[in-house]
Amino acid sequence: MNKTLASAAAVAAGALLAVQASLPAQASSSSTFNSTSNPVLFVHGYTGDASNWNTMAGRFRTDGWPSSYLDQWSYDWHQSNATTAQQLSAEVDRLLAATGATKVDIVSHSMGGLSSRYYLKNLEGTSKVDAWVSLGGPNHGTDSANTCFDTSCTEMRIGSSFLAALNSGDETPGSPRYATWWSPCDTVINPDTSVSLSGAANTQTACLSHTDLLADATVYAQTRDMINR
Repeated sequence: MNKTLASAAAVAAGALLAVQASLPAQASSSSTFNSTSNPVLFVHGYTGDASNWNTMAGRFRTDGWPSSYLDQWSYDWHQSNATTAQQLSAEVDRLLAATGATKVDIVSHSMGGLSSRYYLKNLEGTSKVDAWVSLGGPNHGTDSANTCFDTSCTEMRIGSSFLAALNSGDETPGSPRYATWWSPCDTVINPDTSVSLSGAANTQTACLSHTDLLADATVYAQTRDMINR
């Protein structure tokens, strides 16, 4: 091999090694806690509580998130989602003050997506949220809400005035990044298409139940990587 070819081969090999060396760093930037990671506020759904997030929050801790950055918040799920949104606003401010962060990421399950969306749309939450996630959220209503009568539940009915107002205009307002996950085997959210939002990254999962969305390892990894960009 002459010197010219040898030099070219060396350059090419060096470039390949550089690309290979960069891959782990790129992967770890989204899969592990770093200096740009935000605190995560978890919002449970109808009949839920903070413990719903134990598995997912535990995985975040394993990937480096400190406990102070993982807020498994509870609220009275009987009340209107608009009332919950006002309480959520106060909780976001508390979490920002406690961590010194400038923005939070919100991860919601089921009905938790409605109060958090109300906060973003109507309570100036878009300036304080970097990424928003809905796991099995009844964003356009679900027929399973026809048999329950709490204020929050009637708001989840297809065609409710609450949802009509929430979905009017831009479904994903402001600068936050929006993402939803929906399962074709979720029997709580009917129709399945209710979850997806215009302007969001909408992902179909494997055949998971409504509650399995909270504990599935793949859904966790995808959620983590989406919010941790």
